[in-house]
Amino acid sequence: MCSSIKVLGIESSCDDTSAAIVSHTQGENPEVLSMVVQNQGTLHEQYGGIVPEIAARAHSDRLDRCTIETLNSAQLNLSDLDCIAVTAGPGLIGGVISGVSFAKGLAAGSGLPMVGVNHLAAHALTVRLTHQVDFPFLCLLVSGGHCQFLAVLSPDDFIRLGGTIDDAPGEAFDKTARQLGLSQPGGPVIEKVAISGNPTKYAFPRPLKNQQGCNLSFSGLKTSLLREKEKIISEEGTISKTRMADLCASFQKAVSESLSQKSQVALKIFEETVGQKPTLFAISGGVAANQMIRKDIEDVCWVNEIKFYAPPLEYCT
Repeated sequence: MCSSIKVLGIESSCDDTSAAIVSHTQGENPEVLSMVVQNQGTLHEQYGGIVPEIAARAHSDRLDRCTIETLNSAQLNLSDLDCIAVTAGPGLIGGVISGVSFAKGLAAGSGLPMVGVNHLAAHALTVRLTHQVDFPFLCLLVSGGHCQFLAVLSPDDFIRLGGTIDDAPGEAFDKTARQLGLSQPGGPVIEKVAISGNPTKYAFPRPLKNQQGCNLSFSGLKTSLLREKEKIISEEGTISKTRMADLCASFQKAVSESLSQKSQVALKIFEETVGQKPTLFAISGGVAANQMIRKDIEDVCWVNEIKFYAPPLEYCT
């Protein structure tokens, strides 16, 4: 059995085209030898959101260049690799097909085995790139398209404990930014504008706060902000920079508190479901890059004496 392997990873499930090479030796943490990410933000900016057909075409145009650059950065050839891993879903179907088709061709031409990877499972296991992690652990996966509390029992065994019943947090950030006339992606833009705002200025709801379980909802929160925006415009004619900052700060705080409150519940449900406390609480996904969300959930872990891990920002998206 090989004690050390090098894997080429290919990701194309949304609007980032990415390739990376990871080396793993038994008993040690994996090492990211190289990673290349090509963002499509400028291609979609004029449409106010991601256009799946444009994204798929861009992936097809960029995957070979990403892969070549990744190999060159790691000073490796295809013959030095042991396997090709590719996102096989879920995601925008056109982008997923572009990535899988490219990986199949690369595998056929090189003779390397190919493995399809569920990209949600990959998010949940990201913490294992940087830490020696024992199972079982609790993961909150928060991204543009998903929001789930997962009991991670092994690399291929997960129990969904709860999650959003409507919009994902990243989707709520994007739609809210669009409502406010801000640029995309909405999450980092709202976070930046919120820095100078008052997070308690507007009392936005925390949906499902008093309901049992660790399900979440963000559509009502988004609607509440829209009504507040319309009220401000009706009374003041426009939204000042101060009002905009307060709206963003209050919205961000509502999202963060919703996630942290339900994280407290998820810890209890984990213990009831698995029969023991989690070894740690990890967050992952694009929204896990938000500093307020990271801090609020870390506080929950501190109160419950549970280790908290969040991946480096470059591994969140």
